[in-house]
Amino acid sequence: MSDPMRPPVSHHHPEPTSLRSGPSRSRASLRTAVVWEVLQEALERRVKATGRESLDVLDTGGGSGNFAVPAARLGHRVTVVDPSPNALFALERRAAEAGVADRVKGVQGDAHGLFDVAERGGYDAVLCHGVLEYVDDPAEGVRNAVAALRPEGVLSLLAAGLGGAVLARALAGHFKEAKQALDDPNGRWGTGDPVPRRFTAEQLTGLVEGAGLRVGAVHGVRVFADLVPGVLVDTEPGALEALLKLEEAAAELSAFHSVATQLHVLGETGGAAETSGAGETGGAVEV
Repeated sequence: MSDPMRPPVSHHHPEPTSLRSGPSRSRASLRTAVVWEVLQEALERRVKATGRESLDVLDTGGGSGNFAVPAARLGHRVTVVDPSPNALFALERRAAEAGVADRVKGVQGDAHGLFDVAERGGYDAVLCHGVLEYVDDPAEGVRNAVAALRPEGVLSLLAAGLGGAVLARALAGHFKEAKQALDDPNGRWGTGDPVPRRFTAEQLTGLVEGAGLRVGAVHGVRVFADLVPGVLVDTEPGALEALLKLEEAAAELSAFHSVATQLHVLGETGGAAETSGAGETGGAVEV
């Protein structure tokens, strides 16, 4: 299809793991814990606001279900739209293994033709993770995601951060590439860069507000995780837990948004913003 959400071979991302999930931790959780925390709490607020225990969730570019399956384990109905048949096959298998096959539906499609396969205005929450980097028109991608929301709904937007890429190239000694990424309109460090586009926090919030949503929160994701030597995290007692807590604390501080590998923006419709409140934290979901 034209305008694919992402290359169909890159769906092997770590499973989201809540920071509340107990003593057992994995290094993979460093990459997704902050996003899952924010998303889970947003879903909990929608449940309380709607009075419905089960929400309708659309996961655009959801791949093999890294977020869709945990959301379904919370009791929600999740539709995953992805251009890759292989990823959707993996999604089906993962949902079955998790016992939520009846609440997860995968359909082949992309951001450009989203409403060929998804219902316009039919979802309480829309996930748009790792999509804007690959679409031809990010603004259109966000507008389509917003158009899929009900009058009271939330958008979870996750995209590659410019600053994190610049910092990573510089620390690796690739100073020319770091400078090129800094100067390039799309934040690319060269022809070998596998990511077509990166964003600043201001650019992402501008896209969300331009589509008519209120920005509820902005978080930096993987501020330190990609920079810390793996051997330190894997061998030093308590290092992983401490790094997870550091990531969570830094994620909310705007000073660290400019160096995060990814940026997460939570957008709310006008109706959702009016009814949202501080909800109590629920139990963790592990897959």
